[in-house]
Amino acid sequence: MREESMILKGNSLSLLNEFELILESDPLIDEVGFIHPSQFVTLNKEASSSLEHEDANFWSRDHKLAISTDVLLPLYKAVKDVFMHAISQYKSHENLSDASWDEGNLESEVMKHSKALLLLSCDFGTAWNFRKLIVSKKQHMLIFLDELFLSALVLSCSPKSEKAWCHRRWVIKMLAGKCSTMQVIVGKESELVEKIAERSKMNYRAWNHRCWLVSYMTTEQVLHELKKSRNWAGLHVADNSCFHYRTRLMLRIREDHCHKLEDGTSDGNDEIYRIWQEELDWNEALIKCYVGREVHLTKRCPTGFVASSSFPLLVLDKAFHN
Repeated sequence: MREESMILKGNSLSLLNEFELILESDPLIDEVGFIHPSQFVTLNKEASSSLEHEDANFWSRDHKLAISTDVLLPLYKAVKDVFMHAISQYKSHENLSDASWDEGNLESEVMKHSKALLLLSCDFGTAWNFRKLIVSKKQHMLIFLDELFLSALVLSCSPKSEKAWCHRRWVIKMLAGKCSTMQVIVGKESELVEKIAERSKMNYRAWNHRCWLVSYMTTEQVLHELKKSRNWAGLHVADNSCFHYRTRLMLRIREDHCHKLEDGTSDGNDEIYRIWQEELDWNEALIKCYVGREVHLTKRCPTGFVASSSFPLLVLDKAFHN
């Protein structure tokens, strides 16, 4: 019995080594999926050229990785064991005053095993926390960007992972004020949410992340997002989250307008009145087009409420009755 257990453990470690070797050999892998073993035949037939990696457990080509569902359990047990051992070693050496210990090597082991573990168990909090600990010590721009890449990889197979979305917010907070390309990062984040929302319907966590991003957007980005999200919302009328996102954008526009009024830098109210009028007209058109879709009625109410807290009744009367 013991010998059989040792064989199984050896096989699991062999699977893990193979898995981590694939991840290391292709750092640009941007999508991971779990498939039934029977689907490997189809994938191999569709491959028009030699594969980067081909066997009964893993399939890798064009920066895409498929993992057989048959090996998930032994693979998870193996990576969890080596990860827990790695962090135990890291903590014990960190507490020692001996300057001769190889901190870099232990950190690399923790980062390597945590990556493999998170792809198999997306909400394993200890793995995310140790990555935060090590990354926050480094404070390097490229390492922060690597964390965004990893969490996007996790989201490719677990699009509703709360821990992965939280990790992205942590990275963005760490970059805020230190990164000259913050607008680009925020723009790409918004695009990522839209891409994931296309594949993962009714994904509240993704849209909540996009709402959170609004506070980091410039005024120009907010206006662009309001315009861009209109088409998506019109094609996905049952998804309340996009309408909530548009309400958040409208709130941000109102906040910016109020600040300009206080500072005396506002050019007037015509532009913001136009934006509100266009939003109300668009909602009215949707209500008429999709009869019985209450989401548009509830969307119209917050838009009116946002307006009423900032604008005089005369303006509201004009907006609702024009």
